[in-house]
Amino acid sequence: MNSIKTIQDVLVEAQRQARFTGVPRRLVSRLVPGKAFVCIGVRCSGKSTLLNQMITGLLGRGVAAEDILYANLFDDRLEEVRQGNLNLLTEAYFGLYPERKGNAGLHCFLDEVQMARGWESFADRLMRAENMSVYMTGSSAGMLAREVGTAMRGRSLVWELFPFSFAEYLDSKGVAVDLRGQQARLRVRKAFDGYWRSGGFPEVIDADATLRVMIHQDYFKTMVFRDVVDRHDALHPRAVRDMAYRLLNSAASRYTINALTGYLKSLDHRVSKAFVGDVLGWMEDAYALFTVRLFDASLSRQHANAKKIYAVDHALVRSTSTGILVNDGHLLENLVFVDGRRRGRELYYYRTRSGREVDFVWRGGDGRLSMAQVAFQAPEGSDILSRELAALREALRERPDSRALVVTMDDGPRLLDLPEGAVEVVPVWQHLLDGEHEDHIRPST
Repeated sequence: MNSIKTIQDVLVEAQRQARFTGVPRRLVSRLVPGKAFVCIGVRCSGKSTLLNQMITGLLGRGVAAEDILYANLFDDRLEEVRQGNLNLLTEAYFGLYPERKGNAGLHCFLDEVQMARGWESFADRLMRAENMSVYMTGSSAGMLAREVGTAMRGRSLVWELFPFSFAEYLDSKGVAVDLRGQQARLRVRKAFDGYWRSGGFPEVIDADATLRVMIHQDYFKTMVFRDVVDRHDALHPRAVRDMAYRLLNSAASRYTINALTGYLKSLDHRVSKAFVGDVLGWMEDAYALFTVRLFDASLSRQHANAKKIYAVDHALVRSTSTGILVNDGHLLENLVFVDGRRRGRELYYYRTRSGREVDFVWRGGDGRLSMAQVAFQAPEGSDILSRELAALREALRERPDSRALVVTMDDGPRLLDLPEGAVEVVPVWQHLLDGEHEDHIRPST
């Protein structure tokens, strides 16, 4: 069977297959004429399902199945395509439907496009020469936002997809995203217990504890070896592995490149500080681990000071770390970080002049600064709450008119009226639903 006939079989199968559409994602995305839709993110976060949702939306609006070219480039039958022969896709497609060549209203979906060489110029040609709308996904280790933007010369818009938010988890469980009334709040609060255990990766939400741990551990191994070591042809694979697990075990804690380099050398890895810096960048590009810097107007001071590390999912940390350095407080802080990162906030940590630390600070769309402390439990009158408030109060004196909050597992909320300003004490499940509602914008189709 020749390659064109094989590819045509793949394309026709894709048009006829039943599509798993899962839970509608609360990704506020838009399609812009003349620009490719690009979705990137950590593996297994639901990118392929999002494409299925978009295809189903097109079919529901009357677009003919034959007007849609869909190719999952993980398919082993497309090996020749992956080797840089992407033109075989259009040759096969227009061989099936020659009357459609040059028509408007055609749609091309390329799933895991980073698997194929030369995808950038191919996608650009589809839009320019074939008059197609183009939709692409890629695991971040193979298709980074900055690479897409450079390669496509401004002809694409990139959207990041993370594992389920708490609101999406509620959607998956059929629980209303509604905090009005005691019964509704109790349902949401009870559902949060499940989210706290499972995290946001769609595949593990309904898995039992043993299977969830196994899947999480497999995810992280794949991120380390396929999305970092293999992609970047790392010279010291074992050093990358040891460093990745060290960072995962340090979730919500500070690190320095000097300390990481010293740790790896203590394990007899002959690595440089430059190599350690590269690996940190590779892990972040893979959406596996993220760095948070000190809030400071000076970039040199930001880089000189210790940074904090967070993982893409709090439950993945629980399943994969040794548990020696990570506690529930760190996991909660990690959860709050991922929620902010998902919302597009540029997060920093804050240090007062006397050395007290505030976990997160970010600037809202109105330019106002928000400061947040995260404490697993901070009951009224406790030493823990007093300690968290001491840092916030000092920060408020240094940064007047900032919004201040304490995020905790405790019930609430409650408002503390302090001399420096008001401080909200907010239960985490309410904080995660801030700005969410039932008629939240769904992905464009």
